[in-house]
Amino acid sequence: MARILHISEFTKGGIETHLHEVLKYQCDNHDIYLMASQQDSNLDSLAIDPDRLHIYPYKRSPKYFIKTMQCIQRMIKEINPEIVHVHGTFAGFFLRTLFLLKRKRPIVIYCSHGWAFLMDTQPWKKKVFAGIERLLSLRTDCIINISQYEYQMSMNYGLSSKKSVVVYNGVSDAPDNHLLPFNVNKDKINLLYVGRFDRQKGFDLLLEVFNDHQFMEVTLYLVGDTVLKEFDYDYPSNAVKIGWVDNSEIDRYIRACDAVIVPSRWEGFGIVAIEALRNKKPVIASNRGALPEIIQHGVNGYIFDFDNKEELANIIQGLNKNKLEMMGETGEKIFYEKFHSDKMNKQIERIYADALKKQGDLYPVTVNKYV
Repeated sequence: MARILHISEFTKGGIETHLHEVLKYQCDNHDIYLMASQQDSNLDSLAIDPDRLHIYPYKRSPKYFIKTMQCIQRMIKEINPEIVHVHGTFAGFFLRTLFLLKRKRPIVIYCSHGWAFLMDTQPWKKKVFAGIERLLSLRTDCIINISQYEYQMSMNYGLSSKKSVVVYNGVSDAPDNHLLPFNVNKDKINLLYVGRFDRQKGFDLLLEVFNDHQFMEVTLYLVGDTVLKEFDYDYPSNAVKIGWVDNSEIDRYIRACDAVIVPSRWEGFGIVAIEALRNKKPVIASNRGALPEIIQHGVNGYIFDFDNKEELANIIQGLNKNKLEMMGETGEKIFYEKFHSDKMNKQIERIYADALKKQGDLYPVTVNKYV
């Protein structure tokens, strides 16, 4: 048993699902604590006792960064963790910057949950982000990549192969509650989008394709909302905006629809895709990031070229309920083979165990050891 502190900038979105699965598993095996910001965090849904949960005031603004780092420093001093498992780019920056000039520190396990240098941004920014990650990796014992794509790209940007591993995100079995949240028109194709309404998730492209083509035989259900910024979108007439849904209820919404659509512009992984698979629902996904590692075109869903929006339009126009149902059955088998949370959590446990054995030394681990 180890004393472990998890740190996350916020928890809303896919990171909430990941944290829930990890904390639920680790609470039986370790002494667990969690730090998360007050902003954009669904704190009641996380599998951790309230007395082990530390919330800090925060906004993504420079004037909050120093205060956040001070909160983290106090928490580390108070609980003296053996391992700090940090989630996300900003949380990783706050924690590891504290350790740059310190010789004595706990073991640091870092997962960006999507590299900043892989975002759709200017090349010079990508180089800056990669340079910061290389510097901070000096105070990191293990870097978890959530896909082979993320791993390979991090190697291209100069991160250490000796510290880097691949651990696919995973989710547990779907809950047994089959009560659907709304009635759908069974004569139509019912598609579900789940996630933030932002550029990264390709939400603008999705609405643009639906506004351009109408798709009179399709209804698009939208679960989620904006997170860090407010945007005004032109919603198509056949879209139903639902808003944020508690993570424990997501499966009911997935089951109500025929397929899930994940049109991301960049994506470290795409947890909603494997949530769809566990519910026997195929996924229509872009060809970005890790999504082609999860979805096989024509097998458990469809992959479209993000740069060719007509491909997405043609896929939607050609959807067939019987074909979607067959792909959903295949998708469930793939889920249990590759993306169940038991596999993810056992891999993380092995990383912790190896890190504790090699504490104080260089951390010589190869990616193939955990895949």
